[in-house]
Amino acid sequence: MSIATTPSAAASSPASFADLPRGRSDLVVVGAGIIGLAHAFEAVRRGLGVTVVERDHRSVGASVRNFGHCCVTAQRGSQLELALRSRSGWLDAAARAGLWLSEAGALVVARSATELAVLEELREERGADAVRLRTRDEVAEALGRATDAREDLVGGALLPADLRVDPRRAAPRPADWLARQPGVHITWGTNVVGTEPGTVHTSRGPVHGERILLCVGHDLDRLHPREAEAHGVERCRLSMARVEAPGPLRTDAAVLSATSMLRYDAFTAMPSAGRLRAEVAAHSPELLNIVANVMFTRLPDGSLLAGDSHAYGVTETPFQDEATSRLLLREVARVLGVPEVRVTQRWQGVYASSTRGPLLLRDVAPGVRALSVTSGIGMTLSFGLAAATFEGTLTTQD
Repeated sequence: MSIATTPSAAASSPASFADLPRGRSDLVVVGAGIIGLAHAFEAVRRGLGVTVVERDHRSVGASVRNFGHCCVTAQRGSQLELALRSRSGWLDAAARAGLWLSEAGALVVARSATELAVLEELREERGADAVRLRTRDEVAEALGRATDAREDLVGGALLPADLRVDPRRAAPRPADWLARQPGVHITWGTNVVGTEPGTVHTSRGPVHGERILLCVGHDLDRLHPREAEAHGVERCRLSMARVEAPGPLRTDAAVLSATSMLRYDAFTAMPSAGRLRAEVAAHSPELLNIVANVMFTRLPDGSLLAGDSHAYGVTETPFQDEATSRLLLREVARVLGVPEVRVTQRWQGVYASSTRGPLLLRDVAPGVRALSVTSGIGMTLSFGLAAATFEGTLTTQD
C-alpha cells in the first residue's frame, strides 16, 4: 500500500467531540495510540489530509502505560534503522507539539563481570560513541549510592541515543497539536465496526479516505481476527508502578539492569549473553519466571516509573499478582541501593506480542493496511515506521 503524496480536499477545522469529517481524507487512521498518531504526524508533514478515529475518549492504552523509554541502541538490524529514524521523528514532534523529551540516554547497570562483558562486547560492535562504558564509581554516583551500598556494582554503560518522554503526555499532547492543524480531524469516542476499500464504518457513521491504516495494536483481533491469528497476536500483560522520587538518584537517564539485557536483541546477540542468562537463572530464577525487565525511568516531577513483568495470553486476566509486584519493587530498590521504594500508583500495562515477529504488517483489503508492533517497542519504532510507511519501504506479510 502506498499513500498518496498529493493532498486532497479535507476538513480544515478542528473536530468536535463526536463529529465525523465531511468529504474524503487522504488517510484515515484507526487508533490514536502513538503508532497511529506518528502516521498522522507524517501525513501532516507531507501536506496530506488525515482523519483519526479513536474508540476511547482519550488515550488509555499501551501508549500511556509504558516507561516512556525510546530504546534505540538496544535494537538490531532493520529495527535499529527504524529506531534511529524514529528518534529524529520524536525530536521533531516534541518541538512542534511542545512535548517534554529528555536526551539523557539510558544507563545500563552492571552488577557482575558477565553483565559488564555483554556491555563491553556491544561497545566493540557499535563503537565508543554509541556505547559509553562507565566505571563502578561513575555508576554509583549516577544512582546516588552511598559508599557502603556500592559493593555489588562493577560498572555499566551509557547509551546516549536513547530518549525519554512522559508516556502520560506522549500521545495526548501530539493529538492536541494535530487537532489544531488544517486538514486534520480527530474523532474520539467512536468505535470502528468494519472497513472496506475507501471507507471505515463506525458507530457514528462512515468515514471515507483514499487509504486506511489500522493501528489498533493487540485489538486487531476485534476487527480482523484471521490476520491476528495468522500472526499469533497475544496480549502481553505487565505489572508496573509509579514510585516516589528517591532522593539520592542523580541521573536523568533511563536505568536498565541485567534482565533488560536479556530482553533486547542488541544485547542477546552478544557472545556472553548465554552465560548471562545462565547466571541470572542461577541466582534469581524468580525473575526469569515472571519474564522480568527490571528498569525504571524518571518523570519530570522526579518520580519513577518502575517495572516490569510479562505474562502472555490471547485474553489478559484483570488480576495482578502482588508477589510479582513486590519482587519487581525489591529489585528496583536493589539497583538503587535503597532499603525500599514507596509506591504511589500501580497499573497493568498491555501491548501486542507475537513469537512470529516484531511487526505485523498486512494489507487486509485494497487500500486498507493493518500495522501493529508486536514486540513491546512501539514507542521506540513509531515515527520510524511512519516515515517508512509513506516511503513504501516496509514489506507486507501477505
